[in-house]
Amino acid sequence: MHDKTTSKANAQGLRIGIAVSRYHGEITTSMCDAAQEAFVRSGGAKENLTIVKTAGAFELTAVCRGFAALESRTGRPGFDAALALGCIISGETTHDQYLAQSVTQGLTAITVETGMPIGFGVLTCQSYDQAKARSIGAAASGGVNKGAEAMLAAIETVNALRAISSSRGVR
Repeated sequence: MHDKTTSKANAQGLRIGIAVSRYHGEITTSMCDAAQEAFVRSGGAKENLTIVKTAGAFELTAVCRGFAALESRTGRPGFDAALALGCIISGETTHDQYLAQSVTQGLTAITVETGMPIGFGVLTCQSYDQAKARSIGAAASGGVNKGAEAMLAAIETVNALRAISSSRGVR
């Protein structure tokens, strides 16, 4: 069972790029809304969010790489983190498994290559009802919308990396 913890995320001054899939739009729109609310509740300014919609989950990787590339092109962070929001639901074939693995590996590679944290908000569910329970209906069932959860994880990771960076040379 998932242990819900209270986040102490501080988004003040952060800029975050959100890549959100249009596929299963009802689910991903709910996740995007919840992510924005979590950012603002954590002290972030809504104008510091950039939202880019993608055709599907596979394209999330390219957009998140674009967010990270902006950082390396300018020499200063364009974005402090990225957020990938999508929904992959099992079907009659194994396509969902290949897609989920590809997206996961692609997003991980971006983080390893660039150091930019990416909040992983890609649902991999066996049914539409499971996806709804993790997004649209999360609050009604006592859960947390996975879009908000991914946003808080991204914010906390940025802050953790900043703390590590500022403690260089300190033992």
